[in-house]
Amino acid sequence: MANKILTHSSGQEGILAKRELPMDETPEILSLRPGTLADYIGQLEVVETLEIAISAAKKRAEPLDHVLFHGPPGLGKTTLAHIIANEMGGSLTITSGPALEKGGDLIGILTHLSEGDVLFVDEIHRTPKAVEEFLYPAMEDFAVDFVFDKGVHARSHRFRLNRFTLVGATTRVGLLSAPLRDRFGIFRSLDFYNEADLVTIARRSAALLGVTIEADGAAELARRSRGTPRIVNRLLKRVRDYAQVRADGVVSQAAVVRSLALEGVDEMGLTTLDRRYIETVIRFYSGGPVGIEAIAATLQEETDTLVDVVEPYLLKIGFITRTSSGRRASEAACRHLSIACRKDPLFERKG
Repeated sequence: MANKILTHSSGQEGILAKRELPMDETPEILSLRPGTLADYIGQLEVVETLEIAISAAKKRAEPLDHVLFHGPPGLGKTTLAHIIANEMGGSLTITSGPALEKGGDLIGILTHLSEGDVLFVDEIHRTPKAVEEFLYPAMEDFAVDFVFDKGVHARSHRFRLNRFTLVGATTRVGLLSAPLRDRFGIFRSLDFYNEADLVTIARRSAALLGVTIEADGAAELARRSRGTPRIVNRLLKRVRDYAQVRADGVVSQAAVVRSLALEGVDEMGLTTLDRRYIETVIRFYSGGPVGIEAIAATLQEETDTLVDVVEPYLLKIGFITRTSSGRRASEAACRHLSIACRKDPLFERKG
């Protein structure tokens, strides 16, 4: 049974912006998401942990323990929240840390949750401290405390909540406060996918989209997808468009190469921003070390964008390294961009 999906975002003061997704939006957003753990591809240890925890919770007729997922964007944290709600038979309410501007925003959501519902908070590390403190009794005791009046007339009232499951997602687990982090019963890290799993995802998504994809086309897509399911699905849609307009409608290796050349995605999956990042470190700062703020200023990009979107994959493939004094570009990165490395005596003249 498909779970009811609700979303929350900050809006007018004191009003809970909570709505069911319109029917015309749902297929576009959810069409490529697996609905059960059995259909979920990759992250085998995470899936096994959830299968055991969900089965045990169902046998006890209890809500699932609160779950925290962390890892780079696009690896399936939101999808797993959908699956948890679906497997547990509850409704899913979606919000994010920055959207919870005031304690009233969170209280409004919590008091509307039914027994066994799932609350998904994306980028939970960005939840304001004042709002976060309302989560502590909600997670532990399924209650929220209200304070009425002020001074000598102040009164406290505890409101009991229906038992729910909080699923948190973060790209920076180190920014979570210890009191919040310790209240999660299940704590799992999502890592980049291997090419075999990405090929399977590409084939599954192509079937759902009604697109014919060849084996070498799926393999080429997987190589260029930065180990990320979200990216393989996004690139598949772009290649599908190209194949339908410029080719015979079949996603072949040649179609993938020509299509992604227009998108600025090279054979390693690096985008224009990735290459600009590496070139900046090499050409402007002699290969590093250089602070992330300096790189962001040179590129005129937000620091958070570089840290959360660009750097994880570059670190994974060894193109950059983080040191106590800043970022360094590796020799592999220099070779990939055909730029002389710092150790090369010709570096200064060529760079």
